[in-house]
Amino acid sequence: MAFDPAKGQLKCTHCGHTEGVPATTTSGIASHLLEEFLARAGDAHLKTLAEQALEVQCTGCGSVVSFQPPEVAGSCPFCGANIVNQPKAADPMVAPDAVLPFKVPKEQAQTQVRTWLQTRWFAPNALKRMASQEGIAGLYLPFWTYDADTVSNYTGQRGEHYFETETYEEDDGQGGTVTRTREVMRTAWYPTAGQVARSFQDVLIAASRAVPEKKLNHLAPWDLESICVYEPAYLAGFKAQRYQVELPDGFEEAKSVMANVIDGDVRRDIGGDEQMVESVETAYANSVFRHILLPLWIGAYRFRNQPYQVVVNARTGEVQGDRPYSTVKIVFLVFGILCLIVVLYALMHHR
Repeated sequence: MAFDPAKGQLKCTHCGHTEGVPATTTSGIASHLLEEFLARAGDAHLKTLAEQALEVQCTGCGSVVSFQPPEVAGSCPFCGANIVNQPKAADPMVAPDAVLPFKVPKEQAQTQVRTWLQTRWFAPNALKRMASQEGIAGLYLPFWTYDADTVSNYTGQRGEHYFETETYEEDDGQGGTVTRTREVMRTAWYPTAGQVARSFQDVLIAASRAVPEKKLNHLAPWDLESICVYEPAYLAGFKAQRYQVELPDGFEEAKSVMANVIDGDVRRDIGGDEQMVESVETAYANSVFRHILLPLWIGAYRFRNQPYQVVVNARTGEVQGDRPYSTVKIVFLVFGILCLIVVLYALMHHR
């Protein structure tokens, strides 16, 4: 059986019989205290995605992809290279706590990609073939989410604007000068210090390096309020990437995201017309995390030995991609325009 995005159930690929998935709500999704989890000894907290899960590593981009039989390795969904390594039993990892199930069926995703292609002039035929029936594959991408309570002590300066009357001389247009006045804005700076606090929830950090961060940001938003407790059944018929960003490294990235928000809090707390932030010291408490899987339809192809990707948010249908320009098509267009100019020139002079 494979998970059917249209029905939200498991469906037999032969007879069409459907069955429900055990977990379909957000209740029971685990959160883990970060420091406590990292302090655990041994691999007792590591698991595989499913009992029969296999995994294979792409020799092209290095991505590790997990799947369940009867799925096969095939080509790499990230770089389009043929996977030549033999699959092996999946290694244990920090098990997913939650999954956002596929909602957009493959046929709809292909339609979205074809619509996207219509706005891409001079796209090579390789890109158009990628949008064919077998050109995109369903894949779960790993993410970390972090919660934390923060207290930040800061020092800085508050700038307050005031105006002064300034005199200056200006050419009067008759060889002389004239004295005029104008109001000039100045800024007075005052030292300040203080403290701000904030509680962060669900700071989302991609645990994959195989899809560029900019592309993932443009796929947002994700309806995280619809995530479900992870069940291996959701993986049926799809692949899942093993995380490439380790848990503590992901938290450092989350701190950077939090720091941007904290900077805004500090500037509002300083007040005035302008602010200079000189130092911020942040303490983190009650830090928890979740490992979640988010769904993508992804297509990869190679053009002149360079990999290109097109990805579809499998919840909203949003498409993001990159592509080369087909030199042949551009040359033919230029040649056609030149021929048209020659024909028009000949007709005008024939008259």
